[in-house]
Amino acid sequence: MNIPNGYGSYPPAGGAGPGMNQGQGYPPPQGSTPSYHQGAPPPKEALARPNEEVEASAPPPDGLLDSLPGYTNIGFQGAFLPPPAYSEVAPAEPQNREAIRSVVTLTEEQAREAIIQFAAEHCCYGKGPAVEMKLNSLESSSAFHYTLETFGEGRSTKWKSQPYRGEGIIVTGPPPGAWDIQAQPGAMFQPSKLKVEVPNTASVKPCHVCHARGYKFCYSCMGSGRRECGMCNGTGRRSWYENGENIERPCGSCNFGWCTCFVCNGSGRIECYKCKGRASLRWYIELKITWKNHLEDHIVERTALPDELIRTVSGEVAFEETYPRVWPINHFPESEINAASNTLVSKHKSAFPTERILMQRHRVRIVPVTQVAYSYKDMNSCFFVYGFEHRVHAPDYPAKCCCGCTVI
Repeated sequence: MNIPNGYGSYPPAGGAGPGMNQGQGYPPPQGSTPSYHQGAPPPKEALARPNEEVEASAPPPDGLLDSLPGYTNIGFQGAFLPPPAYSEVAPAEPQNREAIRSVVTLTEEQAREAIIQFAAEHCCYGKGPAVEMKLNSLESSSAFHYTLETFGEGRSTKWKSQPYRGEGIIVTGPPPGAWDIQAQPGAMFQPSKLKVEVPNTASVKPCHVCHARGYKFCYSCMGSGRRECGMCNGTGRRSWYENGENIERPCGSCNFGWCTCFVCNGSGRIECYKCKGRASLRWYIELKITWKNHLEDHIVERTALPDELIRTVSGEVAFEETYPRVWPINHFPESEINAASNTLVSKHKSAFPTERILMQRHRVRIVPVTQVAYSYKDMNSCFFVYGFEHRVHAPDYPAKCCCGCTVI
């Protein structure tokens, strides 16, 4: 086992860490009295009620941790590191891109089935209008949904610690750079995370939270191991009203007004939350690798159908390319799609400065949209059927009602 100089087998086996009375282990032997009863009281800060989460995450004092080459400014919260300069992959220039295919149109029978199904899916909608309405005209069109995905890798480092349990600390040389450690994502375009220890960064240091004692003085009993009895208020006696008179008897819940502290079980100490009683911490640098999929899209839809509905349905994938760097679309018959592709591809080149771009993918979906004009009684309106699922958007459906109402 290779331990950094100055620490040896710290703390000594069967002994105590710095600041702990020699010959007295933790917890103290049954019936023993903590050493601070012999003289000065425990430090005031040791008696405050602890906030375990705050104390456990408290950084050590400056100078305690080693300064490692390439990691001199490492903090405790984690900060993303910009990737080193690397050769940009040239965008794949398109060659022989396929022609855009058209999508099928909706028939009147399919439109009728869609609006009937729409009414059936809403418990308070009457089915009568869907069956009886007259379908006057069907106007078919296509909505275009362009998406660009950029799959990137980001890395961050921070100091981490764990209770030192005597495991070996092996250091064979300087630590590798954060971006030199090899790691692969589980799948492209699927977000994931990975945490690894940076090799050659581990060391053993005394716990800064408990000052290498392995324990904190109990906040409940102020380190005395006992508390005033709550039943007799520390008097050791309790009063009963019996046969018309008050009778005092010894308190059966305590010993002369005092009870053993239930927090520390009478020891006057509680285990340090940071080192778990070990008095030492194993410090190391943690590398967190985050793979993110950045997706942006643009929808072209010329009817009154809300654009966001196009994202929720399927359509014909008319175009798709996957490369380390994609080339903007320039052959689509809808010029707005070409412009959106050029804008988003250019934006993604510099939008993620703390990440290394691994792969890009873009596609165009063509989603069928049919606007159906209908008349029902004295009402003229329209509804929309969209997507291969034949979803319906009918904000003016004539037979809506409130909960509890009955539709005839």
